[in-house]
Order: sequence, then C-alpha cells, then structure tokens
Amino acid sequence: MSNDDLACMASPFADGAVVGIGSLPHNDPAKAAAFAIGEFEIATIPTLPNRSSAEGMIAQALAGVAGLSVDERGTVAVDSTGFTGEVPRKIDINGDAYMGLDAFLELAGDVHLDGSPVKWQCVGPITLGVALCRAGLDRATAFDLALAAVRTQLSELSKVVAAAMPSSQQMVFLDEPSFIDLMSPDFPIPPDEAIDRLSSAMAALPVSTTSGIHVCGSCDVATLLAAGAGVVSVPVTSQLIEWAGYLTQYLGDGGIIAWGVLPTDGPIPMTSDRSWRALSDVWCGMVERGCDPVLLRRGSMITPHCGLAQHSVGVARRIARLTADVGHRVKDQSTATRFALGA
Repeated sequence: MSNDDLACMASPFADGAVVGIGSLPHNDPAKAAAFAIGEFEIATIPTLPNRSSAEGMIAQALAGVAGLSVDERGTVAVDSTGFTGEVPRKIDINGDAYMGLDAFLELAGDVHLDGSPVKWQCVGPITLGVALCRAGLDRATAFDLALAAVRTQLSELSKVVAAAMPSSQQMVFLDEPSFIDLMSPDFPIPPDEAIDRLSSAMAALPVSTTSGIHVCGSCDVATLLAAGAGVVSVPVTSQLIEWAGYLTQYLGDGGIIAWGVLPTDGPIPMTSDRSWRALSDVWCGMVERGCDPVLLRRGSMITPHCGLAQHSVGVARRIARLTADVGHRVKDQSTATRFALGA
C-alpha cells in the first residue's frame, strides 16, 4: 500500500465521512450547536443567518469595514463618505456575527470534543469580490478588499478554534457560489486571477489545516481543482463523469472530494435510495473511465448539497440523517467488487 493510501486512510476527512455544509435554521445557538455536533460525523460549526443577518457569510466577512453595510439578503451598500477600504485586523468573535461559533465552542468544551475533527467555513474571495463589485466598487478595489477580508477571517477564526480545540484537526471550506459563473464572458475577473486569489486566501490558514472549496452547482471542475484546495465540495450530477480524468488525477494526488448527495432545494426525499443511486451512477462512470474504485471511496466525503438554513429544523434533521445514510453505505458496501461488476 502506498504512502498516499495510508495517509488517506488515516485522515478523518475521507472514506465516506459525513459533514455538514454550514448554515442551520436555528434561532437558538445552543440548540444549533447540539445539532451540529450530534447530527454530523464530522462536527460542523454552524452559522445562523435566520437568527441574525449578521451571521450571513457576506456580513461576517465585512463586519467592521468602515463605510460598508450588508442587509438581510446579503446585499452590500457603500457609503462613499465613510469608506476607507481597510479591513480590521481583529474579529469580534463575541459579537452578533459569531453566536453560532461561540455556542459551538462552549458545547465542545462541555462534551470534551477536543481531539475530534471539526469543520467550518466562510465566504470565499471570489464570491465576496463579486458582491462588492455589485455594490459599485471598482474591480481592483473590490477583489483586493475581498481577499484581505477573507484572509483575516481565516487566520483569526482558525486561531480561535485551535485555542478551544487544540488537539482537533480543522477542515475549512471557502464558500464560492459565484464560481458557477466564472467562465461567463462578463465575469469581472478571468479564471487565472480567480485561481490565484483562492490560493492566496487558503494560504492564510495554518499548514496543518485542510483547506476546501465549496461550490453549490455545476462549474468548470478543471479550474476549481487548479486552485490547490485539499478538498473540493460539489453536488452530485451526471456532468461530473465528463471530468473523470481531472478528478481521478486529483484523488491520486491526495485530494478529497466532498460529494453533495442530498438536495437542499425543491422536494426533500423520504429515503436516501435515490441519492445513493445517483452517487453510484457517477462513481460507476468514473470507474469505467479509469478511476480506481478503492481510491475513489477512500478519498470521498459525503455532504448535503448546501446549507440547511432555508428549511425547518425538522427537515434539516431529515436531510442530515439521509446524508448520513449515504455515508454509511459508502463505508459498508464492497465498492471494489460492486463497481467492477458495473452494478
């Protein structure tokens, strides 16, 4: 067995591990923390945008930037008389924007979670830059400010989590819904610049942290992988089979794919059967194109498509448990035999 295989097997972020995407529908931070720890195999620090718009991912990143305000929909407004473009060096984690984080870390201490892996996420520099462009800032100012804000958030929050859970491995996703439109002719920055800015943002994390990028829809996978994240998070669609060569190389180089198996928009299924079949179909297609089935399983995580804030707590719990069902199947099935037979 190769060293890469051993490393993958030793990582908690692999082999069908189940993780949440981030946002939860709760208004009570303590109950959200209990959900985040109890419902996911990898404890997932929640954000609670329904409790307060300050916990929206755009608002969190821009908190304290003079001359900028963010409404409950995440729309940025610029007050030109007060705007300086300077990002605060410190984050107020005791403020309204981080009640979900605060409650999580308090409960983590109470239940002695230190030593167990933990995952959290924040907005990525591309999506934040697009939001600032829409607010009227020029392209260079918008994306430079976005990168500075995200780097500060990553650096500061990773220290906070490490202080509370010093023995826990951290995995951090940059949430990049705007990446879906990256290849559009009118996108404000070219793909090469987007790759550079994503890489620069992730470099703010400690080397011991597993960095990831979450995209909530179909995108240019080759460009996504080029950013150099340790994990890429994408929803399961048949289109991914067309990227099998890129994904196989990524897995072979030690990368991890977080497969979004449970839809979070539209009707929510009552069982995990359809989600499992959809994942199996994609994996079978990749194996047919040369991907090693054992490496595929070992280098995979299982998630919902996106965050759960738009649902009731009860529906969010159902989504989390159906996602866990798929994760259990990944662990339990003899995938090498199954895929070799084309089942």
